[in-house]
Amino acid sequence: MSRRSFREILRLLLLQGAGKFAARGQPSRSPRSLLLIRPDHLGDVLFLTPALHLLRRALPEARITLLVGPWGLEAVRDNTDLDDVVICPFPGFERRPKTSFVAPYRLLWAQAQALRGRGYEAAVVLRFDHWWGAWLAAAAGIPLRVGYDVPEVRPFLTHPLPYQPDRHEVEQNAALLGALAGGLPASLGPLRYRVRPEDRAWAAGRLAEVGIGAQDRVVAIHPGAGAPVKQWPAEAWALVADALAARLGVRFVLTGAASEAPLTQAVASLAAGPMVNAAGRTTLGQLAALYERCAVVLGSDSGPLHLAAAVGAPTVRLYGPVSVGKFGPWGEPARHIALATPWACAPCHRLDWPAEALTDHACVAAIRPQDVVAAAERFL
Repeated sequence: MSRRSFREILRLLLLQGAGKFAARGQPSRSPRSLLLIRPDHLGDVLFLTPALHLLRRALPEARITLLVGPWGLEAVRDNTDLDDVVICPFPGFERRPKTSFVAPYRLLWAQAQALRGRGYEAAVVLRFDHWWGAWLAAAAGIPLRVGYDVPEVRPFLTHPLPYQPDRHEVEQNAALLGALAGGLPASLGPLRYRVRPEDRAWAAGRLAEVGIGAQDRVVAIHPGAGAPVKQWPAEAWALVADALAARLGVRFVLTGAASEAPLTQAVASLAAGPMVNAAGRTTLGQLAALYERCAVVLGSDSGPLHLAAAVGAPTVRLYGPVSVGKFGPWGEPARHIALATPWACAPCHRLDWPAEALTDHACVAAIRPQDVVAAAERFL
């Protein structure tokens, strides 16, 4: 275990002090109003959906509210296992530079006041290290607070549970939610996301515009990722596309956020054949509909690859600094292939390397294009 820095020790002492003032409620196995706190982005929100579905079945009369960042809202739209979704711009998850030392605490106080009076009997902090969310639940006066038994989070919890680092995050979520319902069934289902008919119609129309018909096989490539260290080189994606096009005659769609358009354009310019570049041109629902139409979706470890799995598309995904065991594909094993870097130091779970250090940490680039081609061919 790495030694804590002075700043980390000081923060822990402050959190322990603040936690002494948190009210303590009596645990209940059948709370009537629940607040689930999930600050993360697309993939982690989708990881919640299998356990959430079982929780709804276990507590059909309970009112279940999910507190998410604005970046996670679309992942749970139309989710019938939720009664309400509340937005919170969680500090540290905006993917932009910090603006003020005191801003997170001002937001915590304001958000706690907004949550008070809503009658929540229990809160679940679903991210293992999210002390801010645990403090928020305590400051809001929620009597039962469930989360992981880690030093920064523990002071604010009434019901700390062990965090198992080698367990998949879908199963971690089930362990936490099961504490509210006397346990959940071991047979967790798939990730859940409903594709709207209008999004399905949009995808069909968009493909038809570029001459892709209902009988054509489509492969999507999502080259981006939430952290640059998880990305595979653009030239490697182009090599894969050229090989698949030459052997199997498939058509390609490139996907990504608007900020990833330069990356998808680089892949398109390096590939020999034409590609539909949809980066920055879809809503999340339209992206899901495109993936639903695909014979296979290729990409680095990222939220959109989990979205593809949620709508039933086979996937081939590349892993470097992140553990396949914890964050790998969730679904029918025969429909998803995870290729991990051969580097012995992986997974390190270090994602914040500066740009100038990325060449020394190019573990994903060690995955060979021919291995990606072979994996994709299994679905084609």
